Amino acid sequence: MADLRDYQLEVVQRAVRRENIIIWLPTGGGKTRAAVFVAKRHLDTTPNAKVAVLVNKVHLVVQHYENEFREPLRGYSVIPISGDSDEKNFFGSMVRDSDVVICTAQILQNALTNTEEDKHVELTAFTLLIIDECHHTHKDGVYNKIMEHYIKRKIEGETRLPQVLGLTASPGTGGGKTLDSAVNHVLQICANLDSVIVSTENYKPELTQVVPRPRKEYDLVERRPLDPFEDHLKSMMKMIHGFMASEELIPFHEFGTQEYEADVVQLEKIAVVKEDRLLSQCAIHLRKYNDALLINDTVRMVDALQVLNEFYRSKEGFALEGTDYFLSGLFEENYMELKLLAQDMGFENPKLVRLEQTLLEQFKRPSKCIIFSRTRQATRCLSEWVRANTKLMDAGIRAATLVGAGTGDTHMTQNMQKDTIKSFRENKHNLLISTSVAEEGLDIPECNMVVRYGLLTNEISQQQARGRARAENSVYSVVAAQGSREIRREKVNEILEELTSKAVAKVQLMERAENQTYRRKIAALQQTAVVTRMMEDKMKDKARNRFAATDVQLSCRGCFTPVAHGSDIKVIENSHHVIVNPDFKMYFTTGGQVNLGRHFEDWEPGRTITCAKCRKDWGMEIKFKKVVILPCINIKSFSIKTPRDTITPKQWKDVPFPVEEFDFLKYADSVGLGFGLDLD
Repeated sequence: MADLRDYQLEVVQRAVRRENIIIWLPTGGGKTRAAVFVAKRHLDTTPNAKVAVLVNKVHLVVQHYENEFREPLRGYSVIPISGDSDEKNFFGSMVRDSDVVICTAQILQNALTNTEEDKHVELTAFTLLIIDECHHTHKDGVYNKIMEHYIKRKIEGETRLPQVLGLTASPGTGGGKTLDSAVNHVLQICANLDSVIVSTENYKPELTQVVPRPRKEYDLVERRPLDPFEDHLKSMMKMIHGFMASEELIPFHEFGTQEYEADVVQLEKIAVVKEDRLLSQCAIHLRKYNDALLINDTVRMVDALQVLNEFYRSKEGFALEGTDYFLSGLFEENYMELKLLAQDMGFENPKLVRLEQTLLEQFKRPSKCIIFSRTRQATRCLSEWVRANTKLMDAGIRAATLVGAGTGDTHMTQNMQKDTIKSFRENKHNLLISTSVAEEGLDIPECNMVVRYGLLTNEISQQQARGRARAENSVYSVVAAQGSREIRREKVNEILEELTSKAVAKVQLMERAENQTYRRKIAALQQTAVVTRMMEDKMKDKARNRFAATDVQLSCRGCFTPVAHGSDIKVIENSHHVIVNPDFKMYFTTGGQVNLGRHFEDWEPGRTITCAKCRKDWGMEIKFKKVVILPCINIKSFSIKTPRDTITPKQWKDVPFPVEEFDFLKYADSVGLGFGLDLD
């Protein structure tokens, strides 16, 4: 293995001495390489050593295995395990038979709580835990759930717990705006990881040389003096407000803001509880108009109109009552005028003009560039804008989008992500237009320029994005309107970044100069966390058993049609919530095949399912054990009526009734596929 740089050797010293530490180095500073060094030294010097490398994203499992750990640890058994690998089903056996396991944190968390011998492991099976992007070790994050096992065992007196090595580019301030609150946040991260935080003290110039900060530029524009397209959309929104006459329900913020989006989301929840379909549908449509305003502010007018047009085309033929006729009629009546306005280049977005100038200036020379934008929709629109821009095409700019994994037209499978990054590395594309998925973790080549476009994020996200601009003389550009919220947030993040550095320095000084005081604070934070978690778990168990499953009714959130009872729902692998009542099929229609880009042992995705009455998206079918097709539903698509009230939970863990595990044999018997039956 190649030698480490001096600053890397400095930060690993305490880990080599078997202390629990968090390595704090900027993106590009070689944290993972330092971790490989520690792992190799640990394996070479520790009897019966066993290392777990935990990551928070599936694609990082293979990336760390192939690019970081496999070659330096040649001679040791290193195995990657993620949610789409067969090995996860024999995790306990894999751990016993391997020296190093690289896995998603969720795989280990599942194994810690699983009672099956082949899948269960104890934390004491490992002698070293390496936790990538460890600033996520807080609240209900899976890293923190794993470390809660650790802290609880430590408090109980367990002495065989593994050494911990955390890696982060920024612990952040946790939302704190003062030095004291930022210090408390860093202390909490240290307590959660049972570690001290280390950074280079003696070799800062070398680190600065290896990871130079890019030159920061604010590429600012004046706001559009006139925007008749925006004005017209807002006038239509006012008409919808007049139609629903709901101003007294909640105070609304300004149209075209994220605060207004939160307002209409809240309005829709109120409407569902009241079973007021007029309010519910108006809220849904207003949210789409607000999306269009946000897109108009970010990219082109034609993109904003396309979003609305796609939304209303999807609802054709499904008018249920006067509200639907009013909302669809309003759009149809105004469509041609909106189309004419959207085609008037005299009112086009000045931020796009500035972005064009920024890119043309950069690509006068061979370059690689990333544009970070807020949403998948925005990345798609920006990509279409680049491809339609002859000046950018003539400059040799070849753009590709990079967004998160999932389902839907704007999502990407992990293989698609991998192929896109490969094409960027090989210069088939030289411009990535990405959501936050490219900020941390992904093995993306050094860039000459990073552009932040239409973003409101925290200081950690800002630092991660800036860290992608690592080429010599690189540029970090912020394209925004003068005096905009994006600029104000960027300035605040600069202050918070400095606050983070001061907080870390103060915690480090406390640990060195007042070691006993530091340890008492860490111990108090750990004990508080354990007691708090125990109380929260009791409260959650009580809430989960508030009502009997037979007394709870699920209704479509789009049209309020009752479609199932809580007792019709079963859960597979503590993840997939399916309806086992065969009568449920009369309430939904199926659409296109879902492609997740991954393979699973016991199930595979089927077609999308939507409400037969109002076309509300409900989820998808899954084929279980290759023989049983079951509807797998998304709880956000339904309201739940209990004997006491109607609620709209965001996640399955929030439902107020117990959900039984799916019993395949019992289900097979119930539908005539069981043992002892004549299947002919």
